[in-house]
Amino acid sequence: MVAVKWLLLVHGIAAFFAAVWMIQAAIRGHRRERRAAEFLRLHGKVEGPPTLHPIIDTSICIGSGACVRSCPEDRALVLVNGKGHLAQAAGCVGHGDCVRACPVDAITLAFGTAQRGVDLPSVTATFESSQKGLYIAGELGGMGLIATAVRQGVKAVEAIHDSLRGAPADDTLPLLIVGAGPAGIAAMLEAHRLGLRARWIDKEASLGGSVLAYPRGKVVMTTPVELPIYGKVHLRRTTKSALIELWQDVLARCNIAPEYGITVTGIATRGDVLVVSTSSGEIRARRVLLATGRRGRPRQLQVAGEDLAHVHHHLDDPMQHDHARILVVGGGDVAVEAALALAERPGTEVTLCHRGEHFDRAKPALQARLAEANGLTVLRRAEIDAIRTPEVVVRTPDGPRTVTADKVFVLIGHDLPSDLLAAAGIRVKTHRGEPIARV
Repeated sequence: MVAVKWLLLVHGIAAFFAAVWMIQAAIRGHRRERRAAEFLRLHGKVEGPPTLHPIIDTSICIGSGACVRSCPEDRALVLVNGKGHLAQAAGCVGHGDCVRACPVDAITLAFGTAQRGVDLPSVTATFESSQKGLYIAGELGGMGLIATAVRQGVKAVEAIHDSLRGAPADDTLPLLIVGAGPAGIAAMLEAHRLGLRARWIDKEASLGGSVLAYPRGKVVMTTPVELPIYGKVHLRRTTKSALIELWQDVLARCNIAPEYGITVTGIATRGDVLVVSTSSGEIRARRVLLATGRRGRPRQLQVAGEDLAHVHHHLDDPMQHDHARILVVGGGDVAVEAALALAERPGTEVTLCHRGEHFDRAKPALQARLAEANGLTVLRRAEIDAIRTPEVVVRTPDGPRTVTADKVFVLIGHDLPSDLLAAAGIRVKTHRGEPIARV
């Protein structure tokens, strides 16, 4: 009888502690969801990122949380009321890990939304454009993620190699690769591995492609990826300088190098040969791979004085601008991060001008840093009327305002090089959230 009483007591105590644990877990879960709901309220109103992003069918979602746990970005996805939501559009760069993790196929990947279309060149599953023989990989095709750009560069060259079987054995260049960013590097490595004769050009004066446009201290997110010849690269978080050092090591060890300082000005078709007009003359090639990114066409303010010498469209090294009066224009990650980096330099006077009331398209972590930044003036609902030397006329809700600026950084994004694509015969499609196949 005593043993039974002790057994009941033990079970009772165990049940009590189990109940306490369950209540505490429920309270923690409620608090987590409440915080997630508030985060979604504050940041979820942004319509969608310009890159590949998930669309969640909440009628199918079972709230397993697998998508949230699998996402390598910081709070891009959250669970609210038992359903997954894209809470931080600016933080999504198209990994697609959430799609693979979802147990009920409630997530699809898409470019753009019904409200915000995204213009992208049309390509096939092998990355050939609507112009026969002309291929596109990487950021130009809408893929900003480094690992994805690398994979696309490799796959495109594999398809090009197969398509050239039986081609005439003459002096025509088999492959021209344009662009020395991640897609271009991977493409040249794969061409080298396959023994495919190729020429590789880039308009920049040095290596790095679109990475050159990042501020020096910017943290770049990437995932492990296999580079032909070189091997697997394990990077999760790294700096711009470390990433460029990696590319330099890849080129040195694999004995490849682009021809720098060559700009493509046009592409025409003559029979089965593509004739590429460049700043150093014509290049005739049977296949052309464009891995240029979008940064060749910075978006313009369309105001007087934007072509002055002290106006720039990317920030390379904040250390070059110590003791300067600087105006930064823009409201996204690049503009906010540039303004913060410049404000940390000795003697700088930095003004950040944004046409919106809130910095919705900047990551929450950057918004928090901006709110706490010292030595940084922020003008909201402000637009540039004219740029002079050394003054900028800004239109604000309180009337015109003059900002003294030795240097102006217009960091409002980049446009698709539509003229070049159209002249080359490449069709451009506006994507409005239609599901696409994972690439």
